[in-house]
Amino acid sequence: MKKVEAIIRSSKFEKVQESLQEVGINFFTFYEVKGYGHQKSKNISYRGAVYDVGYIGRIKLEIIISEAYVETAHQVIKDAAYTGEKGDGLIMVTNIEEITNIRTGLKNGESINL
Repeated sequence: MKKVEAIIRSSKFEKVQESLQEVGINFFTFYEVKGYGHQKSKNISYRGAVYDVGYIGRIKLEIIISEAYVETAHQVIKDAAYTGEKGDGLIMVTNIEEITNIRTGLKNGESINL
């Protein structure tokens, strides 16, 4: 079992989601995150005063899948989130030692759909 995490631009979220669904990856967790990186944050001007937002908003996806789908998920996310500019994001893949479905009690590969 693997966990694929991706930090992507908010503007690319729908494209990534649709691309994952096209290859049969329909279940994942996502949430808004903030951080600092190589891409600089933006200054906002409001009534003549300039404010530094101080962070860059992104979407973080977490997908738990079997090893057979890792390369597909990685490539789909990379292709769908790509703009070629700084701040496109990151994809991380980590091992998962054990998963238990709370409702059914099934473990590992039986506990998820993929």
